[in-house]
Amino acid sequence: MRKQVDATAVAIMVALCLAWGLQQAAIKAVAGDIPPMLQIGLRSGVAAALVWLFNQLVSRERWLQGVARGAGLVTGGLFALEFVFVAMGLRWTNASHMAVFLYTAPMFAAIGLHLRLPDERLARLQWCGIAIAFAGIAITFLGPALLGGGTPGSPMWLLGDFMGLCGGAAWGLTTVVVRTSRLSEAPATQTLFYQLAGAFVVLVPSAVLTGQAHFRGTPLALTSLAFQTLLVSFVSYLVWFWLLRRYLAARLGILSFMTPLFGVAFGVVLLHERVEPAFLFGSALVLIGLLVVNAQGWVRQAFGRRAANARGAQAS
Repeated sequence: MRKQVDATAVAIMVALCLAWGLQQAAIKAVAGDIPPMLQIGLRSGVAAALVWLFNQLVSRERWLQGVARGAGLVTGGLFALEFVFVAMGLRWTNASHMAVFLYTAPMFAAIGLHLRLPDERLARLQWCGIAIAFAGIAITFLGPALLGGGTPGSPMWLLGDFMGLCGGAAWGLTTVVVRTSRLSEAPATQTLFYQLAGAFVVLVPSAVLTGQAHFRGTPLALTSLAFQTLLVSFVSYLVWFWLLRRYLAARLGILSFMTPLFGVAFGVVLLHERVEPAFLFGSALVLIGLLVVNAQGWVRQAFGRRAANARGAQAS
């Protein structure tokens, strides 16, 4: 039985969100030495090998048979598509923008699961949250032009932001495929392996074909790549799945919304990115909307427990 989130889980989630928020800035910081598409492809390939070895030598979980060519292939393809959008988007927009748009994934996952699973139907409050999030997205896109306050440095920033949103949609659809297929019964290492392997198979050839395969191994570039590979793509994802097995997923999902906040902060502090007032306002609406969507189960459980306690007090 999964337990309530305690101090240990909160501390681990803060560390995970710091790592996830830092990854966009880490990719952007060394883009001149290693293109983002090649960075993500290489880190995914090495991490996939590490996940396979971890399963063979440590966890020894039995992987499901007969899913690689079906759900495994689709999941790997969607995960690769997510990072194609991330890699392309980071060429044109800020890491802080990418951190926010990528984490719209829970919104797309909620809509997809609503359409596919009866148990995942969205309540009225959750639809209100999605409406708030969409309003925030619209403001982040249109706000700089309507309200002023400057835009990201690249003239292609709007396309870069849109790529980030597409990356969030691909990530959300990955969740839908996992939840609605046999992969929902598979060990976490198997699902993670398919995702990382798919990203490697797609992104590295894509980087070569699009002329983004140059590699200059500067100390900063190698450090960034090692951080992305070992801490983000390997350790953090395994720890996340470990948490999901032990703690209530809804609580952890709410805590994960620290990630875009850290992402914006790292973009400003490390990359000296300028954050526009319209973007901040729109991002705040996005996060509020997503919190409303994901907190529905927690709110319902809290009120149900309170009502049960009240009935118990009356009965006594």
